[in-house]
Amino acid sequence: MCGIAGWVDFERDLTRERAVADAMAETMGCRGPGDGGLWLAPHVALGHRRLAVIDVEGGRQPMAANDAAVISYSGEIYNFGELRAELESKGQRFRTRSDTEVILRAYVEWGEDVVHRLNGMYAFALWDIRRQELLLVRDRLGVKPLYYYPLPGGVLFGSEPKAILANPLADRAVDADGLRELLTMVKTPEQAVFKGMYELRPGHLLRVRPEGLTKRRYWALPARAHRRPGNHCPHYPGPP
Repeated sequence: MCGIAGWVDFERDLTRERAVADAMAETMGCRGPGDGGLWLAPHVALGHRRLAVIDVEGGRQPMAANDAAVISYSGEIYNFGELRAELESKGQRFRTRSDTEVILRAYVEWGEDVVHRLNGMYAFALWDIRRQELLLVRDRLGVKPLYYYPLPGGVLFGSEPKAILANPLADRAVDADGLRELLTMVKTPEQAVFKGMYELRPGHLLRVRPEGLTKRRYWALPARAHRRPGNHCPHYPGPP
């Protein structure tokens, strides 16, 4: 299953916030009892809890690609073998057999366009070391959950709300919109129960930079007009 959690703040030094970042990641223990990790830099903390499936020994996270990027990822990429072969043909070199490293190397090769090449279920947080910015991505159909909580200087995020609520900067309050969300029979897109918290929509990505947060949809189910001859089903003659 795996769980991801983290914190980006361009207004403070997060290397001094290890205890809080650890607490956020530990709330994901039930999602990843096999292993855990934390990666810290001045403006970012990436946490991970892992349920190891592919490359048990080599796929530990958060995983870094030299001085280019770091990832915390939950999910499975079904076409990671094909992507790996293509990336190797372009000169990318791998240290593990994990699909995690395939996403990481694919980002190094193609940047944000990596989202158009992934076939699978996933939610991941990727910190671009050179650009000093975060990319949050959720799979096309929203199989893997991903929540975020905007801050004045960045964002908190996690696979579950409790990872975000473990940070004292998050308000543990349910407002009228949250209460309605609890009682409704239909999920409101992007709406979370807790005040100030949101769920990243399926097929969307969120980029976090010093100047703010920007979202965009990278995939949507295509809609096409249904065309057929005549005004009724060809196999049904119509009412008598």
